[in-house]
Order: sequence, then structure tokens, then C-alpha cells
Amino acid sequence: SRPVAASPGEMAEIDAFNDKIQAAGQRVIALGIAEPSSAVVFDNRNGAGVVSQGPVSNDDEFMAGFWVIEVSSEAEAHALAAEASQACNRRIELRPVLG
Repeated sequence: SRPVAASPGEMAEIDAFNDKIQAAGQRVIALGIAEPSSAVVFDNRNGAGVVSQGPVSNDDEFMAGFWVIEVSSEAEAHALAAEASQACNRRIELRPVLG
């Protein structure tokens, strides 16, 4: 139910967090993404050729952006996720990169 766009205060906190992880050499990429209503879903499993407007799922919560951060330990990832959650005033989902 929250707006996708961050408030000016939240943006300042997010910018400060981004500056911190950039200066530490940890930030690989950081991006905000548009709201789910702007999504186009392609499903070509078994040659179905289905294209539809809107998100894959209609959850109340959705990803509004992401960071890929390089860390040396799981504990460091947890600490940065907690700090990121406070900075952007949103829940943060932490997942490792595969491969």
C-alpha cells in the first residue's frame, strides 16, 4: 500500500547508503524499478506465445528496486540488509547470488 517512489527524506537516506557501499567497494549495482502495473509478462513455455500486461503475481508487496552488493560474509550481508531496510524505510529481502 506504500507508494513506489521514496520520499525526499528516504531518498537522502538511500543516497547516503549507496555512497557508503560505493566508497567501500561493495556496490556492484543498485537500481530502482517501476511499479508492477507497468510490467509485461511473456510466457513462451512449450511455445505458448502468451504476452500479458501486469505483474506475474498480484501481491500487496513487491520489489521496488534492488542492490547487488559484494560482501565477505553472511554476517556482513545481514548487517547491510538491516541498514538498507532502515535507509529506505522498507522491508528488505536478502538472497545470495547463484553461481
